[in-house]
Amino acid sequence: MNLVESIKMAGKTLLSNKLRSTLTMLGIVIGNASVIAMIGIGEAGQKYVNKQLESLGPNVLFVLPGNQETQRISFEVPKNLVLADADAITTQVPTVAGVAPELNRRQVVTYRNRNTNVNIIGTTPTFPEVRDFDTAQGRFFTEVDTKRNNQVTVLGAKLAERLFGSSNPVGAQLRIKDSSFQVIGVLEAKGSSLGADYDEAALIPITTSANRLVGRNSPYGIGLDYIVVSARDANSVDGAEFQITNLLRQRHKITGEDDFTIRTQKDAMQTIGQITGALTVMLAAIAAISLIVGGIGIMNIMLVSVTERTQEIGLRKAIGATQQDILLQFMIEAVILSAAGGLIGTAIGVSGILLVGALTPLDAGISVVAITLSVGVSGGIGLFFGVVPARRAAKLDPIVALRSA
Repeated sequence: MNLVESIKMAGKTLLSNKLRSTLTMLGIVIGNASVIAMIGIGEAGQKYVNKQLESLGPNVLFVLPGNQETQRISFEVPKNLVLADADAITTQVPTVAGVAPELNRRQVVTYRNRNTNVNIIGTTPTFPEVRDFDTAQGRFFTEVDTKRNNQVTVLGAKLAERLFGSSNPVGAQLRIKDSSFQVIGVLEAKGSSLGADYDEAALIPITTSANRLVGRNSPYGIGLDYIVVSARDANSVDGAEFQITNLLRQRHKITGEDDFTIRTQKDAMQTIGQITGALTVMLAAIAAISLIVGGIGIMNIMLVSVTERTQEIGLRKAIGATQQDILLQFMIEAVILSAAGGLIGTAIGVSGILLVGALTPLDAGISVVAITLSVGVSGGIGLFFGVVPARRAAKLDPIVALRSA
């Protein structure tokens, strides 16, 4: 028998037992679909997080109070980073283009009969430049507003819509906690970034926040939640980090471990890339177990098939079929089952990726490497697990086979 005849015979044999062949392929189908879908969704998640980080700007650094050890063991943020530190960075670090300190608290905002609990961000007039925001209506507060502790606020786009609907909020008076504030502007909608949604926030001068809402929460001045720093360009980020570290160590009179942490976009992308990459590999490895189970299922069914077809094997060997012919036919049957299961699983996995891309913000992509690897592995599994039953069938003695049948 030549190869074409062996393939035809294997196909006819499998089609004569459609239900059993389908159930045998099920493990391979599930394994391929899972591996392809998990890798595709994992890569999409990594792209989404990187896109969120890139929206912060490539030159952005975050200066946080407390070192990593303090942040890990304490729920309360230390009060060792103050507004004077932000002013010093602005004036004494040459690689810095802008500085925007932030003091955040959740408070109830009320307008007429509407009220909502939102994040109130105390910051400086440099915020739009550093965080790359534009005002859609009105204006942002100025240095004069900050120096005079003016009770003015700039609303995020979603918050403005929730409180004022389609009407123009600029000039209206609303209440934050127990104080009256005038709305002077509305930010353009930008969406959330890494859990921070400025569209749902209200921004006020940082001095007003300290004097009216939060209080002076540090013995050294106005305590900050963090300082956002914009370097002059991407090449200045490392230099800015070094210079800020030296400046703050001098200001805080540090001789041992730092009492602050500086994080850059590059650091965050590396950390998140490692996490998402590890999760993708772990999920793909778990899904790949289905391929092994599917291969064992193929070997099981092929062994049963050898027992059921003992008479057929004996007759074929009696009329001249060689061991190689019998071996080839059973190997081809195993490979057909696994390859067909791989193709069906690939179609299901790709459909799942496209569905996730359509229903979620993830930019789910189809990995050609994952598809090729998955289908190749499933075919290899069929070949590997088909060897034992094929060899068993090929070694049957024709006389013994016919007698036992």
